[in-house]
Amino acid sequence: MSKFNRIFVIVMDSAGIGHAKDAFKFEQVGGISDEGSNTFKHIGENMPNGLNIPTLETLGFGELDDVKGVKVVKEHQNSYVMKLNEASNGKDTMTGHWEMMGILTRKPFKTFTDTGFPKDLIDELEKETGHKIIGNKAASGTEILRELGEEQIKTNSLIVYTSSDSVLQICGHEKYLGLDELYRCCEIARKLCMKPEWFVGRVIARPYLGESADTFKRTSNRHDYAVSPSGITAMDILKDNGFDVSCVGKINDIFNGCGVTSTVHTSSNKDGMEKTIEIAKGSEFKKGLCFVNLVEFDSEYGHRRNPVGYGKAIEEFDVQLKEFLNVLKDDDLVMITADHGNDPTWAGTDHTREQVPLVCYSKSIKDGKFIADRNAFADIGETILQNFNLAKDNSMIGEPINELLK
Repeated sequence: MSKFNRIFVIVMDSAGIGHAKDAFKFEQVGGISDEGSNTFKHIGENMPNGLNIPTLETLGFGELDDVKGVKVVKEHQNSYVMKLNEASNGKDTMTGHWEMMGILTRKPFKTFTDTGFPKDLIDELEKETGHKIIGNKAASGTEILRELGEEQIKTNSLIVYTSSDSVLQICGHEKYLGLDELYRCCEIARKLCMKPEWFVGRVIARPYLGESADTFKRTSNRHDYAVSPSGITAMDILKDNGFDVSCVGKINDIFNGCGVTSTVHTSSNKDGMEKTIEIAKGSEFKKGLCFVNLVEFDSEYGHRRNPVGYGKAIEEFDVQLKEFLNVLKDDDLVMITADHGNDPTWAGTDHTREQVPLVCYSKSIKDGKFIADRNAFADIGETILQNFNLAKDNSMIGEPINELLK
């Protein structure tokens, strides 16, 4: 018998809570290491009155670190709180999420957030596609269209850009470049980006329409060319044994559809939580895992080094979290965590190598408390498998959180 029938893992993308022990090995452009970074703590310090997160506060979040505005509540009988260390070598989205589901990544994915892609890659991409490459920097999709869309149409070039994650995105006009040609160029980019020196997790086709900078709009014909997880995951095992693996947000893309039984896309953190609440209230998700990613913490505030905006987003999430907890069943479990840090007060614009919080809540928990730090994000996936009486593959890492399973 499973203790919990439905388990919700909600990833507050990039919401780290203190530099990892090996943070000194990870650097931003300019040589500043991640040692001393602390996403949650530094956001609290930059909010006028600290962070106002009463829902997380009542779950014991204040026991994890000294965060301005967050009181220490030691009596939280329905929740366990702890911090997780990352065992993998990396601080990117795919590495963090894959580790949660049992994969140890020794060689990190390449990110090009602060530098753009190397000239050798751009030269090769121009040669193989027959198109001039413009852009080649980190940017938001809407901003780069306004900046370079007209030039792309005029010169029949390709807009190449990246983001905070390990991704190469290519923009082309559906009418003037054509979808088939855009997809062909992305397939070439995917092959090139399998080389170790250029290895990125995803290549994304970003088609658009419109006739001027003021009217350009991305279309729904986006196509992702991702790499599948490097090994078996907890999601694969759940799916193979007939359990639901319902994904919200970009989880499906992160795992290239592997181990997924259903997925819904989201337009914002708010939309992601609304859809998660609907899943919790509905009858379709009966037994298994609902895996949720809320990306705006990272994409809109962390990389843009906006601590106040980030803080307000956390406060908005906290309000929706209360609504979500109120609709959970007695045998539901929610695990709130993050995939890496992205301290908005830190040097550079890249992720920061941090520990992440893990808040575990269920109405059936009656002896909630603070638990000592854990050694891997993968303890999440192993706990889920143990709950459903399933064994992990020999290639997987992770130890069960026994307090949750007794």
